[in-house]
Amino acid sequence: MIKEEHEVAMLGAPQHRGAPVTSTVINIQPEVPPVADHIVWSLFSTLFMNFCCLGFMAFTYSVKSRDRKMVGDMIGARSYASTAKCLNISALILGILLNIGVIVAVVFVAIIFSEMYYRSVQRGGGF
Repeated sequence: MIKEEHEVAMLGAPQHRGAPVTSTVINIQPEVPPVADHIVWSLFSTLFMNFCCLGFMAFTYSVKSRDRKMVGDMIGARSYASTAKCLNISALILGILLNIGVIVAVVFVAIIFSEMYYRSVQRGGGF
């Protein structure tokens, strides 16, 4: 029992005869975790990993999520944020695979051209 509750219990309720008894009700809202709108991740995906415009679509859904959150529609904000997250993950995975593919292709092309060059040098001709 905290100190204030102990003092109220010891003193009791006010004893005013004829006066109406008033009470105060305090409604405490449960702590709702904030909705993450993933707007920074979406901006990064738009600028750097925009495979098939997935990053731009994720950015659009992130903005919609932020708008829903500002209006107070937390269910709509969570829905848009979830879609933005899925699109960001897809853009990230496909962007990484595309970058790896480009690097591998460049390496293979460089190897093929270097072999062609050395073969032409060994034969005594130019490229």
